[in-house]
Amino acid sequence: MNKRKVGAAFEQTAAAYLEKQGYRILESNFRCRLGEIDLVAKDGEYLVFVEVKYRANESMGTPFAAVNGKKQATIRRVAQVYLMAHHLPEDLPCRFDVVGITGTEISLIRDAF
Repeated sequence: MNKRKVGAAFEQTAAAYLEKQGYRILESNFRCRLGEIDLVAKDGEYLVFVEVKYRANESMGTPFAAVNGKKQATIRRVAQVYLMAHHLPEDLPCRFDVVGITGTEISLIRDAF
């Protein structure tokens, strides 16, 4: 299986996990020329941009460590494009969450950055 298919499978796993937490998934893999956001969801009043990271084990670090400053900046810029593309108000409450999957363990950091 190639990396894109593996990533898509874990994004589906993360989406199912988030739905059990009460999130409503709006979109998967929003792409623009600046990058991609794995999942866009609603959690209460918040529009949530979700990054999903998978690691088979933590020998190369945690999945959360992979969401470094550069990745966060890209996600923020893509989120701005999403808001503009969907004609959403600038003052809409938004946040950035990260779902980390290590082996079969799933963890969520709300308002990660």
